[in-house]
Amino acid sequence: MVRSHAGRGVLLSSNLPQLQNLIKRDPAAYKEEFLQQWNHYRSILNIFQANPVEQSEQFRDMITFISQVAPCYPNETTNFSAELSSLLLNHYGELNADTKRSLISNLIILRKKDVIPPTELLKTLFPLLPRTSSSTLRSFIRKTILSEIRTANVQRTNLKLNRAVQAMLFRMVEQGADMDVFFDKGKKPVRGADVSHQAGEDALWAVFLTKDLWKKGVWNDAKSVSIVSLGCFHPITKVQSAALHFFLDEEEEDDSSDEDEEGPNVKSLQHRRTINKKTRSGDKKIAKDIKAIKKKNKSKNEDVSKANFAALQLLQDPQTFAEKLFDNLSRFDKHFTLEHKLLCMQVLCRSLGMHKLCVLPFYTYLLKYLTHAQLRIPTILAALATSVHPLTPPDVLTPVLRKIAHEFVHPGVGSEVVAAGLNAVREVCRRQPLAMEEDLLGDLVEYRKSKDKSVIAGARGLLHLYRQEMPSMLKRRERGKEASMKGATFQPAAFGHETGGGNSVIEGLDLLEDHMRKINEDDDNAEAGDDEEDWAGWEVASETSDSSSASEGWIDVPSDSENELDLSDSDDEKEKKEKDAESHIGEAEDEDKDKDEDKDEDEDDGAEKAQNASQPIVDLSQSIAATKILTPADFALINDLRSKAASSSGSKRKHSELSRSMPMGVGDEAVLLGEQDILGSRKKAKATYEERMASVREGREGREKFGSNKGKKRKDVPSSSTNREKARNKPIMMIMASSAVRGKKKASLMEKQRKMRKHNENQKRKKK
Repeated sequence: MVRSHAGRGVLLSSNLPQLQNLIKRDPAAYKEEFLQQWNHYRSILNIFQANPVEQSEQFRDMITFISQVAPCYPNETTNFSAELSSLLLNHYGELNADTKRSLISNLIILRKKDVIPPTELLKTLFPLLPRTSSSTLRSFIRKTILSEIRTANVQRTNLKLNRAVQAMLFRMVEQGADMDVFFDKGKKPVRGADVSHQAGEDALWAVFLTKDLWKKGVWNDAKSVSIVSLGCFHPITKVQSAALHFFLDEEEEDDSSDEDEEGPNVKSLQHRRTINKKTRSGDKKIAKDIKAIKKKNKSKNEDVSKANFAALQLLQDPQTFAEKLFDNLSRFDKHFTLEHKLLCMQVLCRSLGMHKLCVLPFYTYLLKYLTHAQLRIPTILAALATSVHPLTPPDVLTPVLRKIAHEFVHPGVGSEVVAAGLNAVREVCRRQPLAMEEDLLGDLVEYRKSKDKSVIAGARGLLHLYRQEMPSMLKRRERGKEASMKGATFQPAAFGHETGGGNSVIEGLDLLEDHMRKINEDDDNAEAGDDEEDWAGWEVASETSDSSSASEGWIDVPSDSENELDLSDSDDEKEKKEKDAESHIGEAEDEDKDKDEDKDEDEDDGAEKAQNASQPIVDLSQSIAATKILTPADFALINDLRSKAASSSGSKRKHSELSRSMPMGVGDEAVLLGEQDILGSRKKAKATYEERMASVREGREGREKFGSNKGKKRKDVPSSSTNREKARNKPIMMIMASSAVRGKKKASLMEKQRKMRKHNENQKRKKK
């Protein structure tokens, strides 16, 4: 190929973009020019290594040029990426911000052109995160690392890259694991050259990157959880706090730099709509954007009742993790702040409750915090209730319940404190009912006669719980109708035994039977209805064929449905039960002389009658349990039916108490307890000025603005004001110079008299 040498000035170093374009078009033809620039780069590199400040701008232009054309000459630029990495790692403190960003950007360009593998780029960027003081550059490096790992795992999981990155993060967390514990309470400044501080920054960024990759769904394996769990025992408390927040599924202030920018708000969209051209497609687009913004805001403000427990479930050795966490908490109890101790308690309690672990000294350690004057006591009580499960020894929980009752439930404290204590006792006993003492339960239940609604709700919730779980611990008049229906044969399961054996009755199965009966519209019996549905679509022989078959020697065998037991009461049994019910009503009225304030709860009238009448229901329930395996969906349906039955019985209070006092069922282990569950329903506090103004603004949304409707406000399309409105706001000197005012001054006597007569006639008409 013959090249024209005219205009060789474009190939000088001052025209590197033009030379870059020519090289990309024909690399072989411009190899000599590239080698000249490469030699020039080598000389500038030696000068730059001796003095990084000198010729920095020319050096940045040169490395940008070589990064763009490096794929065209792979043999000549073999060590180019390694030189850039060594400059960043060895001379990072001496380089200025522009040079740092240029070096990192060129390494990213080489990675996008597949000149270097992703592991080499990440090995260079990981050590730079803790050493970078610029927030913009640090966020740039962080986003680059995350996008690189996410892109590598888009089509399929890149196990090789993930294992290499996780090994680097492990080393960053383990760097300072053997040094002394460093309590960073903000009292002493930390020097930048401190080894412990540098190791802590490395571990902190390792935890942050693992959290980001977990949140974005790139990593969801046990190895990433092991990295963060190792950070929970790091000597620096800042690293511990970041790791503990990960297991609590909460956001931290330091971890909020990678959030996406929010779009326009609703008001700006509506204002833009009034200005732009009106079209139907524009209206639909604006409505769609407004709907998306409202949905996003609603999801942000929504209170999440279930946390992401996947990280806690993937712990390799949860018992060792819980023991080490408690040991760390108890050893440095005097050095940790209250907020940090609360984080440790919450993570420890959630791991105990999820994996059904036992760390018995923890409940003794917790006794000193169970006072009503303790800061953040609702959070501590919620964490305590979360840690309890059916395998927690009742002997360990009994002193805890006694301490809560003595500190919170007595007349010397406010009603909110009493309600919090009762709710905490209820939540603990809901998970382990055997921890309660009979005398203590009787004292706590008496608070249902209080005058405060929150205290009444807490006491009634505890009463409902023990009516369902262990009615034998209550007095006879406090057991209620359901407990009386169970009879004296009902015994609660011992510690360590699962409830619901072969001979026991599952609560709510009678409601499930009724629900199944309603589904089958054609037949009262659910099983018979299922048989009819099975026969649907099949041809049934006619009566003539039956008679012919009988004549041929066939024997008529009665079907099972004819000999099937009829579970409904016969006429004789109904009469007998009515007589028994009438005789028992009189006995029940004589026995029930104590009238309690809660008439809808303590109904002992006709207990034996209800027991006899419910005997067929028990048999039906046992038949369902014997013929069908109940799934978690069935148990959820039973809970819904029980809630509907309580709400339809007429009392909203009874419905809410039933939902709170229901024992732990399938899937309840994942439900979080918050401060509101402990505090319960409270009186509405007096609103602050900000809250009142927010309520006023909320009430004004979608309502016409107050004021006159004259002029432009009457029109559908917004426009300017009328001339009369404009005349009112004109300056007085302009009005005096107007033709109307000057015409009045120059008017003749006849014109003035004519106007006066007209004015008088108008006044007379108005009076009529």
